[in-house]
Amino acid sequence: MMLDTRSYIGVYLQPAFLVCVVVLAAAGAGMSVTMKKLGIVFKKEPLPLKKSLGDLDQSSLAPYRVASKQKITNPDTLKALGTEDYIQWVLEDTGQATHSPVSRCLVFVTYYALPDRVPHVPEECWTGSGYQKLGGGAESITFEVDNNADFKAKVPGKYLVFGPKTSNPLQSSLRIPILYFFKVNGQYASSRQDARMALNKNLFGKYSYFSKVELAFNMSSVAPSKEQAVTASERLLAVILPILEGEHWPDWENSKRDTLR
Repeated sequence: MMLDTRSYIGVYLQPAFLVCVVVLAAAGAGMSVTMKKLGIVFKKEPLPLKKSLGDLDQSSLAPYRVASKQKITNPDTLKALGTEDYIQWVLEDTGQATHSPVSRCLVFVTYYALPDRVPHVPEECWTGSGYQKLGGGAESITFEVDNNADFKAKVPGKYLVFGPKTSNPLQSSLRIPILYFFKVNGQYASSRQDARMALNKNLFGKYSYFSKVELAFNMSSVAPSKEQAVTASERLLAVILPILEGEHWPDWENSKRDTLR
């Protein structure tokens, strides 16, 4: 059956339709002007780190030592990551026995100075790399971080376990605990949804940023229990978090004062 396209075009040329289009456009423009008058900032400016993550002082990580530094060489992977400011280091806890399931940890920290989206979380990255989530998926946890000196924090995060998608019986028993959290505009967030909410709440700020901290205990043939992984993470975070806060991540309170100037 042939359709008369002129009849359809005619609908969009009717005065009533054109009036609606004009009203909606005017309303949208008016709302944009109103929001600008209220001081709402749509386009954020980049907020750089105090110091690049790659310049993190290895000697300050004691009792941990950097066993290896991993670089992302695949351009597509780096593009998907969305930033070139990251560290992916294997840290060895010299206070642990070498055969301990938590003696080594893969630390993956990324930073986004101008976030327009929250990147992939382990649930997506590891699944896309040939692994599968085991158990009930991600669990909410709270890291009790205390360096017994000048730093103490309760950090909400996620815990989950992955295993390879394989029929090989030698690999099928492999278990990889992953723990992660975000630092977003001066506050901690446990999930991508919470990170997005923190970004969206910053209506009047000139800047926005976030960083993701991910810990993977996949350096041993025997996987640590959840309690072992969380305790080991808290011990590691008591060392590295004060360094990230003091020497690398932006001073959020100072950036807010800059917004008012």
